[in-house]
Amino acid sequence: MKPRRYQLTKDAVSIIARGHPWIFREQLSTAASVFRDGDLLRLVDGTNTVVAHGTYESEGAIAIRILRRGPDRPDASYVSKLLETALARRAPLADRTNGIRLVHGESDGIPAVVADQFGDTIVTTSYSIGSDALARYVARSLRARAPNILLKPAHRRRASTQEPQPTRALFGSATDVAWFTEDNLRFAVDLAEGHKTGTYLDLRGLRLAIATTPLAGARVLNLFAYTGMLGRAAEAAGAASITHVDQSTRALDFARAHHALDPARHTYVAADIFQWLPTLDPAALFELVIVDPPAMTSRKSQVPNALAAYRKLYGAARAHVRPGGILVAACCTSRIERAVFHHTVRDALGSDFTMERELPPEVDHPVTFPQADYLKIGWWRRAAAT
Repeated sequence: MKPRRYQLTKDAVSIIARGHPWIFREQLSTAASVFRDGDLLRLVDGTNTVVAHGTYESEGAIAIRILRRGPDRPDASYVSKLLETALARRAPLADRTNGIRLVHGESDGIPAVVADQFGDTIVTTSYSIGSDALARYVARSLRARAPNILLKPAHRRRASTQEPQPTRALFGSATDVAWFTEDNLRFAVDLAEGHKTGTYLDLRGLRLAIATTPLAGARVLNLFAYTGMLGRAAEAAGAASITHVDQSTRALDFARAHHALDPARHTYVAADIFQWLPTLDPAALFELVIVDPPAMTSRKSQVPNALAAYRKLYGAARAHVRPGGILVAACCTSRIERAVFHHTVRDALGSDFTMERELPPEVDHPVTFPQADYLKIGWWRRAAAT
């Protein structure tokens, strides 16, 4: 594809100079209106010097995603080197798991493209229509790593003009369920209708923290349980009962079918947690309460409402943590800064809770720019009864 020339505004040039991977639509001039999704742009400054190359997106807040800085065009060789570097960074994980995020979008220099390996299956997807071609190239480049290579086109499509495209097999075959092993535990992935690529590899550290916590005989409340992987970790740690709550009946059915080695320990509740939690018997106390809600905001203007929802959620959950017990508080949106989230949780939980530790990002989810710091997980302990 021959790059199309586009002269950046001064604001956009300064953004690239600071190393940020995106040009927002508000920084574009009207000359950009002629471009189409996926166009490769040669980005020049006011002196006609090429400062970068990027791909164009016709809708959404992000208009241009930077592929390469400087005058050199980003060819297949350049992308291959980025991919090699990304895979080398993940090499230490091979001793622990065959469930690995091989490519993490902009943080690996491959914008809007994600590739997750689940055992013998790799799912590659893009979260920008303009990066679909790049996702196809990455998927084909990963052929030697697994027999099944699946491609899931961008999930953000204009409803009026484009229907979501189904996942398809580039190599091998597409199945409804994939399996991977992580820290000696076996997990299933819902490839047919699961979130994102099927599950959340970024919660690896939390699964390990739960699995290695002494929970013999403990009661566990797993809110926003999805397919029950955190509950499986709690069972491995010896929990006597795990209550999974999620709005999705399908996700809970998947949890029941795949992540309950001893079914007698597991209970499943399909409910809106914001409505269900205030109705929970005040006498119901748990040694571990896991609160891992979905992203509540995608725009800065939504942040105040999201913080209010967090205060309500964690304020209700705190009453069900047994003295001496643990509450896991998670946030998965980059719009809420780390310090703001922890401060909000601290206010909601009260003075008898202390954050013992904060789980760091996983090595296959590197944080190379501020917006990549989306996942925050705090491990809070309630003071023991006196």
